[in-house]
Parts: sequence; C-alpha cells; structure tokens
Amino acid sequence: MLRGVSGSGKSTLLNLIAGVLKPDQGSLTLTGTELTQLSAGKRDRLRAEAMGIVFQQFNLLPYLSVHDNIVLPLKFAPERRRRVTDAEAEVRRLMDAMELPQSVLSRSVTELSVGQQQRVAVARALLGAPALILADEPTSALDPDSRDRFMALLTAQCQVAGSSLLLVSHDPALAECVDTQYQLHVHDDGTEVRPC
Repeated sequence: MLRGVSGSGKSTLLNLIAGVLKPDQGSLTLTGTELTQLSAGKRDRLRAEAMGIVFQQFNLLPYLSVHDNIVLPLKFAPERRRRVTDAEAEVRRLMDAMELPQSVLSRSVTELSVGQQQRVAVARALLGAPALILADEPTSALDPDSRDRFMALLTAQCQVAGSSLLLVSHDPALAECVDTQYQLHVHDDGTEVRPC
C-alpha cells in the first residue's frame, strides 16, 4: 500500500508505474521489461497485457453493459485473452466472487450502485490474471463495513489470479489488508518513498 498526504505524488507514481507517464530520469521495470525504453504504443500494450487498473472514478463505459465492461480488456490484450479459456465462465466466476448478481450482467453500469460499479471495475481489472493490479483510492466512496468486505474480496481475488496488488489510500485502516506499506514524503528537493 502506498500512503501519503494529498499532493505528495501517489497518483503520479501509479501513472509512472502504469507507463502512462514517462519519468525524466531513472528506470522502471515491470515483468522484466524496462518501461522507459518503450515507445508510448509499446507501453500501452504492456499495460493492457500485464496490468489491471481500478481507477478512483472506476472509468466504466456508461454505454456498455456490465458484461461488456468486464470483458473489455480481452479486446485489447491477446495474452490476457489466451489466459482465459472460457471468458463467459470466468466472467460468471468473478461476478460471484465479487458478490454481484448475474442478473446485472446485461444492465448498464449506470444502473448500479457505487459499490457495485466498484466491484465491476475490479472484475474487469482481474479478468485474464494480469501480473499487477493498480488501485487508486479503491475504498474512498465506501463506509467502513463495505470497505472491509470490499478489501477482503479484492485481496482474495488477487491471490486467486496470482496478481500483485499496489493500492493507494489515505485510509490507515487498510494497513491490515496488505503485507507492505510505503509512505511518500515530500521534501523541498523532491519526493521520497520509505517503508512504513
């Protein structure tokens, strides 16, 4: 888990890890690939194949059904598609694992509660077992009971998929859900990441 005060660079660091931003200096290696040496298009492909991202605002497509939002990564990531032998069965498994009723699969994501939308976003991120799940403030809109249940579902499914989880949060209660915590410290000469 990555912690830090507002403006310390947590989301910027996630964008660097995701390859959305390119660092001015240094290196970033993901699954044995040096991201800073890749073109923007190759970083996009690596992101699609190796990462599942749960955005703070979920970034679900309102004109697509729940089902189509979940399977979206398979349209852009051939390796993830190959890791899913039966996409429909895997969608149903993830729906059950995230405690979403199968009856919402054909509905628009705009018809769902915020908590349900969040779980759809996680199912989309997990489909095809990417190496890394990045989650930016995934529990910010949830009450404590919903937060705890959501984190239990998320961490359990990351274990099932064999995916590493890097989450950004202001919530110290999430410390119980993770193995390691890092704190971003802002100084006049830059930002430093330290283990908590």
